[in-house]
Amino acid sequence: MQENTGPLTVLALHVLIALATEPRHGYAVIRDIEDRTGGELRVRSGTLYVALQRLAHEGLIEEAPAEAGADPRRRYYRLTDSGRAAAEAEVSRLGRLVGDARRRFGFAGTGGRR
Repeated sequence: MQENTGPLTVLALHVLIALATEPRHGYAVIRDIEDRTGGELRVRSGTLYVALQRLAHEGLIEEAPAEAGADPRRRYYRLTDSGRAAAEAEVSRLGRLVGDARRRFGFAGTGGRR
């Protein structure tokens, strides 16, 4: 297991957010990301599974036991404590970045226009 010490990729952060409240299988992670982004971020299954493998290797997620009655062919994933900490650190970092950008560009709203 390798420890992640730098910023997360956009996809990695979205995966960790998708797993923040409950374990999910890959397709459910894809649907969560698409739903939360209003379809702006569409993830292909091959791309997702590479990201899941990397996040597991880094110790940020792990396989979770399937719920009773779940399709036994599906793999479920959940956040680890390290994954939650990495997501929290990245959200904090991005919050500082957005705050700085708003100050520098002189806009306070979410639309980005003065």
